[in-house]
Amino acid sequence: MPIKPLHICALVFVTFIWGMNFAAAKIGLTQLPPLMMMALRWGLVGLLLAPFAPLPRDRWWPVLLISFTLGFLHFSLMFWALRDLDAGTAAIAIQLQVPFAALLAIVFFNDTLGWRRALGMAVAFVGVAIIAGEPRLAGHYVALAMVIAAACIWSVANIQIKLLGEINGMALNGWIGVFATPQLALGSWLLEDGQFTALAEADWRAYASIAYQAIMVVAVGYALWFRLLRRYDMNQVMPFILLVPIFGVLSGILFLGETLSLPFIVGGLLTILGVGIIILRRPKLVAPETERI
Repeated sequence: MPIKPLHICALVFVTFIWGMNFAAAKIGLTQLPPLMMMALRWGLVGLLLAPFAPLPRDRWWPVLLISFTLGFLHFSLMFWALRDLDAGTAAIAIQLQVPFAALLAIVFFNDTLGWRRALGMAVAFVGVAIIAGEPRLAGHYVALAMVIAAACIWSVANIQIKLLGEINGMALNGWIGVFATPQLALGSWLLEDGQFTALAEADWRAYASIAYQAIMVVAVGYALWFRLLRRYDMNQVMPFILLVPIFGVLSGILFLGETLSLPFIVGGLLTILGVGIIILRRPKLVAPETERI
């Protein structure tokens, strides 16, 4: 059935929440080390969701592995990189997670590539390459490479979640939070310095950033997302994901004073176009439970 206007507004609102998170996260990263901030974020997610969404015992080990891939590896790379990249660049580059997921689907699900999806992959990678050539990226190529690596790791987590089968999305996010928090805290202890000083000196904006990521992005955003997924076909809902990078770029402009250039606009539009071709051809390629940022 067609999507009701109110539900279209709800889907746009969800993607707006997710897109604005690029700026919200970057604001928090100006005061807090990335791994420590992620430990606090996932810890709050676990506290909010896990008590109300029990996880079947036969799912503990698979979810623990997903928490390492997604909660620790993906978010560690993504947020380390976000310290040095503008929010708009990160919002566009991380969209390569969809082409990577398409490639892994060929390996794990014997999926066929097809010329349309091959074209979409090529267009998306060309778009990111154009953005990489911008002067603003000078000296930040390692950070961009980390975002691309995070996108690749996200696609691995996407496959893990699809292999997991039917699972309550809120339970998955809540227990990823439970399992990922000690991993991130240990990583912060081993790899970062001055965490407690940063926590003591951080102002309300840093803690608002953490609250936004846990409450708005996960608790509110995914609650709406899963409810709408239960009501409509995936091929009706998944294309709305393409709004996330647009709102991500907008978040950098509105809250961080970032600017647009012609190469960035061209590269960003090409990346979104390429990802759009893949999603429209195979909307079920992306597990809807997979966290985005």
